[in-house]
Amino acid sequence: MKTVETENEGLKRAYTLTIPAKDIDARVDGEVKRIAPQVRMPGFRPGKVPANLIRKMHGEAIMRDALNTAVQDSVNSLLGEKKIRPAMQPEVELDETYEPGKDATIHVKLEALPDIKAPKIDGLKLERLIVEPDEKQVDEQIEQLAKSQTRYDDAKKGHKAATGDQVVIDFVGKVDGVAFDGGTGEDMAVVIGSGQLIPGFEDQLVGVKLGDEKQLNVTFPNDYPAENLKGAAATFDITVKAVKVAGDTKIDDEFAKQLGLKGLDQLKGLIRDQQQQELNGLTRTHMKRRLLDILAADHDFDVPPSMVEAEYENIMAQLRHEASHEADPEAALKEIEGDADDYRNIAVRRVRLGLLLSEIGAENGIEVSNQEMNRLIGQAASQYQPKDRDMFVRYIQENPMAAAQLRAPLYEDKVVDFLFGKAEVTERTVTRDVLEADLESEEGHVHGPGCGHDHDHDNKPAKKAAAKKPAAKNAEPKEEAKAEPKKAAAKKAAAPAKAEKAPAKAEKAPAKKPAAKKAPAKK
Repeated sequence: MKTVETENEGLKRAYTLTIPAKDIDARVDGEVKRIAPQVRMPGFRPGKVPANLIRKMHGEAIMRDALNTAVQDSVNSLLGEKKIRPAMQPEVELDETYEPGKDATIHVKLEALPDIKAPKIDGLKLERLIVEPDEKQVDEQIEQLAKSQTRYDDAKKGHKAATGDQVVIDFVGKVDGVAFDGGTGEDMAVVIGSGQLIPGFEDQLVGVKLGDEKQLNVTFPNDYPAENLKGAAATFDITVKAVKVAGDTKIDDEFAKQLGLKGLDQLKGLIRDQQQQELNGLTRTHMKRRLLDILAADHDFDVPPSMVEAEYENIMAQLRHEASHEADPEAALKEIEGDADDYRNIAVRRVRLGLLLSEIGAENGIEVSNQEMNRLIGQAASQYQPKDRDMFVRYIQENPMAAAQLRAPLYEDKVVDFLFGKAEVTERTVTRDVLEADLESEEGHVHGPGCGHDHDHDNKPAKKAAAKKPAAKNAEPKEEAKAEPKKAAAKKAAAPAKAEKAPAKAEKAPAKKPAAKKAPAKK
């Protein structure tokens, strides 16, 4: 193979490779010999079909496969000879003048990963902010739990429904006097004032009594998911089948036992442990950001433009999706586009830190084991419909890039934990408000898969306009591998509700209006 370098600028490389015709012919001969025992042809015993007839029957396919493997092997040989680690899949193009039986000229373009000097990981100093569980918050959570477990008892005869009461109704929804699909139901329980249904519906239930029949007048929101109901004026003929009032829920051992626990102390302990786990997550997030800031300050090197561009497009796609759920999508999108340079800088930082963490992991023998990988695949597959799970597993097994993306968050956590172990860590006890304020002041590190890792690497500029930016949350968002099998889409029905979850029996209750998606959480 003849190799000619045609470009060497920064991290960009380009080569012209010439594969001799005799090498391709040798591969063709080898393939003919390989398949000869399986070829069947009338008049010949198995395995005795002449090579020239095999070439005549399968020559085009054999030549194509031989050329493809020759090109692949040549590119791999080039990368090994030049000791190049490509940032992305190399662009390989067969010269348009190629004819079978002649030398093959191929053009290869790629971007190389930079040579990174030994990362500085000695002498790291980090601070761990410690927050103790707040007993007041534990009690508040139990009170909220008690409210969610509200018991409703039948009201006295003649009681007029008020805010906070539960009304059980049958209903028929109509537009222009004609019942519409999904607008009919029975035995739907509505708590007046809960905001469960579209504006105006619950308000008109105030004052109804058991046995009442009433017509409600409502207008569907302009952003309602059913196209035929967006902004439509509608009526709902209702029959009141029950009016119930909330009973008091006493927080005691009996209340805890109703939840399947031994008593109130156990309930408090569970909530306290849950709170501690959440606080530990915030503490780790804070430490991780400080660590990444230190690494970013101490290491500066060129990064492949193609990786930066891919990461930038990932960030912008995420933000455009968020903008589509804003009250004024156009204004939100305009602000995002105005911040394009800031987000490109974020992409550069994310890719650089991704490469750096990869280098640290490689130098220190950090790996994700087969057992851990199998667990990750199983967890991701469980999010798909049963009929699609095997397809998803095969996709991951056959696509190294998808597997790398799935592996990335765990690998990054392992590298970060390794660096935590190397660092000199001091501790300081603070309140939750102080910890959260410190995290919030960093203006939301955009989260996403830089260079194959889900990194929380990037300080995002503070903004004041309408666009919804990634919000400050406690948990990391889940990155799903971009696999082929699709998840089952939620069914959209037409009716007055707006709560996030659909009712247990769709045929007996108005379909709920889906809530706007939240911005991705920051780490």
